[in-house]
Amino acid sequence: MIKHFLKAQISAQLTILIFVLSCNGQSPTNPPDNSIGVLKTSPVGKPKLIKTQGSNQYANLYCGLTDKEGNLWFGTSGEGVYRYNGKLFTQFTTKEGLNSNAVYCILQDKKGNIWFGTSEGLCRYNGEAIISIPIIGNFMPLIGNNDYYNATSKKNTVWSMFQDKKGNIWLGTGDGVYCYDGKNFSRFLDNPAVINKNNLHLRMVDCIFEDKNGIIWFASGMPPGEEGICRYDGKNIVSFKPKNEGWFRKIIEDQDGNLLLATRIHGVLSCNLSAGDISMESFFSYPQPKELLNNSLTTILKDKAGNIWMASDYGEFLGDTLGGVWCYKQSSKSGEKAFTKITVKEVFFMQEDMVGNIWLGTRNTGLYRYDGKTLTNFSE
Repeated sequence: MIKHFLKAQISAQLTILIFVLSCNGQSPTNPPDNSIGVLKTSPVGKPKLIKTQGSNQYANLYCGLTDKEGNLWFGTSGEGVYRYNGKLFTQFTTKEGLNSNAVYCILQDKKGNIWFGTSEGLCRYNGEAIISIPIIGNFMPLIGNNDYYNATSKKNTVWSMFQDKKGNIWLGTGDGVYCYDGKNFSRFLDNPAVINKNNLHLRMVDCIFEDKNGIIWFASGMPPGEEGICRYDGKNIVSFKPKNEGWFRKIIEDQDGNLLLATRIHGVLSCNLSAGDISMESFFSYPQPKELLNNSLTTILKDKAGNIWMASDYGEFLGDTLGGVWCYKQSSKSGEKAFTKITVKEVFFMQEDMVGNIWLGTRNTGLYRYDGKTLTNFSE
């Protein structure tokens, strides 16, 4: 089962003053603000998420976003993007201007533009057209003879995006991390001002996060990543591998401002930020569901009420009931963290909407909504 899971997992995934100074290591490239996109008329909406691109059973709902107007956006590993306005789903694919139907991250910037990171680079939607945004020429991998790049992944895949408090956009790509300051793109680690004693490459970053102190964190993901949890303080970038874990999937903050980290092998770890200086002693195991299997944790979520959600990719689809989604409610009076199991479905992605519903993305491009009582299917 582990081999089956890992195969499916990899298939699915392939399926600032200081910060500005950190983002000027490449020749500037200005995105074409006035370029004409393919999208001319909005596709017809449908009451459920309908697949049209012939994706296989391992394809999943990979990422999402609740925009400023309350619309929900869902990126998939083979069906493009769906937008849900509360009544209908509208699908956007390469026909509407996406570089690829494999969409691994979605971001709304401070101006309201929607950015899509795909297996073929970066796109931006301004409300009227989807425009392909070149970063710097063609992506070139930082390593040579590697099956990951040669056989199973595109060199220019954008895996993660994040906009920091000063407005800079960070991109985790197959070519390392890039920064966009509103005018120019640059490769982060090419800046000689960044002290990189660990010789990190940041080739495969699953998540980028800014903590309450303005520190930027990178969750290094699957090969050729596996560089652990990386911390950039505006000058130094360092890597930590608590429990010798190199593969991290998600970073969030709990109610106390400490980091919660989703790992590949060891479930959820926490990082205590209150001490200031971070060391290996700052990382601890975090309570989690007893049924949660090693290698199965896919993502974590903190909702508006502070409740912690954990999702597993072992589940109903693989013929067992060991996976699914659990929730720990912060209002629990028990001294022990008690997790309530919500579903046994294979869940890869979770998102909260404006009214507190939790949306769950599964294998076979499935989408479900949990309103606190009922799980409702929103996909064919």
